[in-house]
Amino acid sequence: MDWDKLKIFHAVAEAGNFTKATYILNLSQSAISRQIQSLEQELKTQLFERHARGLSLTENGEYLFKTAHEVISKLKDVESTLTDKKNKPSGKLTVTTFVSFGTTWLTPRIQEFMKLNPEIEMELIFDDKELDLSTRQADIGIFMRRPKQLNYIQKKLIDINYHIYGSPKYLEKHGFPKNINDLNKHSFISFGRGAPSPVYNPDWALKLGTKDNKKRKTVMKVNSVYGLLLAVQSGVGLAALPDYITVNQPNIVKVLPNIEGPITEAHFVYPQSMKNVARVQAFRNFLYSKISEWEF
Repeated sequence: MDWDKLKIFHAVAEAGNFTKATYILNLSQSAISRQIQSLEQELKTQLFERHARGLSLTENGEYLFKTAHEVISKLKDVESTLTDKKNKPSGKLTVTTFVSFGTTWLTPRIQEFMKLNPEIEMELIFDDKELDLSTRQADIGIFMRRPKQLNYIQKKLIDINYHIYGSPKYLEKHGFPKNINDLNKHSFISFGRGAPSPVYNPDWALKLGTKDNKKRKTVMKVNSVYGLLLAVQSGVGLAALPDYITVNQPNIVKVLPNIEGPITEAHFVYPQSMKNVARVQAFRNFLYSKISEWEF
C-alpha cells in the first residue's frame, strides 16, 4: 500500500470533503481525487460515499481510517521522542485552550517563552470546544474542567474567579446596583448555546436576587466568553465574566464586588505519550512560573 496515498486518505477522512483537504495537503482537488480513486482501485473496495454535502466513510473506509490513524499517531510520538533527544527543547508544540483565556492571558506571555526556547515552533489553537489530545489534535490542553480521559496527565493550574461586570456608559445610564435585588432592574447578557460553557453553572448571575431562584430574562446571548466581554464593553448590559479577562481592559467595571460566582479550575493536560518530551516540560515549567504571578 502506498504510504502517500494513505496519508491523503487520512487527511480527507478527517476533513470530511475534498475542499478542506486541499488546504491541509496543499494539493489540488483533482490530484487528491485521483489519489483516492487509485487507492480504492488498489484495495478493490470503495472507501467513501460521495454525496452533495461532502463525503462519508464506508464500513471498509472506517476500518482503514482507524488503522491509519493509529499508525500516524504512533509515528508522531516517535517523531516527538527522536526530536527531543537533542540537548535543547525543539520541534513543534501545539497548545489549545479556550478563546478567552488564550487571547487575553496566554498570548501576551508566549513571546517570552519563545525567546527562552528559540528552537520550539509554537502553534496556538483557541477553541471553546476541547480538542482531542489523544489523537494529537494538540500536544497540550489548558482546559477549564477536569478531563474524563484516564490516559491524560493532568494537573490543576489555577482557580478562576468570576464577578459581574458592566461598562461605565451602561452604569451611568442605568445606575449602579447596590445589592442583588437591584439586579432585577438591569439588562443581562448570558452565555449562549453552541459551545460548552467553561463554568459548571454559567447562569449563576441570572438567578441572583430573583424570586424562587428563577433565571431572569436576558437581552442577548453570546456563545463565547470573549464575546461576552465585548458585549459588556459596548454597553449592552451586565454579565458574569472571569476576572482575568477584564485586566487592562477599557470600559469595564466590577459590579457588586463582594458577590463572587462559582470558581472554575483550570487544568494543564497532556497525553501520557508526551510525558518525557522536553518541549512539553519546558512549556509546563514556564506556565507555572507565570501562574505564580496570578493576582485574580
